[in-house]
Amino acid sequence: MGFELKPCPGVHGLLWGYALEINPEMPRERLAEIVASIDSYLAERDRVREEAIRLARDVVRSAGWAVTAVHKGSMEEAWRHLGEAEEKARRLLELTRPYPELYYSGMVYNAVSEYVEARVFMDLITGRGLPGPGELGVQPVPYLQGLGDVVGELRRLALEMVRHGRFDVAWRLLDAMEQIYLQLRGLDYPDALAPGVRRKADAARRLVDDTKALLVDLENRHKLTVELRMLRGAGGGGQDPGGGQGLH
Repeated sequence: MGFELKPCPGVHGLLWGYALEINPEMPRERLAEIVASIDSYLAERDRVREEAIRLARDVVRSAGWAVTAVHKGSMEEAWRHLGEAEEKARRLLELTRPYPELYYSGMVYNAVSEYVEARVFMDLITGRGLPGPGELGVQPVPYLQGLGDVVGELRRLALEMVRHGRFDVAWRLLDAMEQIYLQLRGLDYPDALAPGVRRKADAARRLVDDTKALLVDLENRHKLTVELRMLRGAGGGGQDPGGGQGLH
């Protein structure tokens, strides 16, 4: 079994004077045992991966519906969808936690970040404060990814507030956008450590700048429109109520 090196005095250049005596023997049962063990390992992970894919899709779908319901003004519907997203996200993390290659994968990170985005967005706009990753039970990196995406939803809501003439609320939403950007900007880590975070910070900066310029322009136009209406009203109020018919 195995091989051994034997001196070979008259032979040079062959393993420094040694010749191999090969005696192969394949332990078939041991080989089958090793491969079967690996097969079981991979089959279990494949099963978990398929279930994780299904849960991740459900999380993304429910979180998206929650945000959409907010913009439609249907808060009861939004909270219901958020509850579904939270439940599926919790199950996803519990399922994949024993398997680091899945738990820290882009698939799980993406789903968790969508849940974080919906939860943080809804908590902020309803005055419930800002939940952290520990409170939500999520990993730090997808929390930051979701936090970065909140900026876009705050912008959408700010523009909706402008449409209803609520510039005061729009400016407060812009302030929240800017605060998120300023915090993300300070995280200078490579993508290998915090994938996507720097890119989201750059996108947040553009959204903040564009929204600020837009709000300034729209508010000035709104003020001008109001002033013109007041002037027209004042001018109309100064006319002769008798229609210029003179004294009777």
